[in-house]
Amino acid sequence: MSDLATLLDERAVRFEARAAGRDKAIVLAGEALVAAGAVDPGYVDTMLERERSVPTYIGEGVAIPHGTLAGKELVHRDALSFVRFPDGVDWGGQPATIAIGIAAKGDGHVELLARIAELLLDPGTAAALREVTNLEDLRALLAEEDEE
Repeated sequence: MSDLATLLDERAVRFEARAAGRDKAIVLAGEALVAAGAVDPGYVDTMLERERSVPTYIGEGVAIPHGTLAGKELVHRDALSFVRFPDGVDWGGQPATIAIGIAAKGDGHVELLARIAELLLDPGTAAALREVTNLEDLRALLAEEDEE
């Protein structure tokens, strides 16, 4: 599988987003994947459906919204979106600063989820992700995981 940094198309990155709540934040993360050409627009609906069945907030201010198995047919290629909410978003009672949207063909989402979770085990990296404001630094943070 590609390294995390290469899965991040610049069209799928938002550093200064605002959302009125979790569902709006998920839509923004999904629309970023659509903008990058990674998924069909219908994939966003499967991301909202996933959230209703299994919350995607994983801690450290980060949520990793992704679609359901039924949404796999709407994925063109594995990709990530990165949406930063400087003011935070209420994610089912948890404060989220970042939504990392995931699109993956086959079972690729499982590996992506694990790799992102691994990144967040380092409190310094998690803090840096919450504060990052440019694409070069974001890619460097994601590339750090792949070097380990």
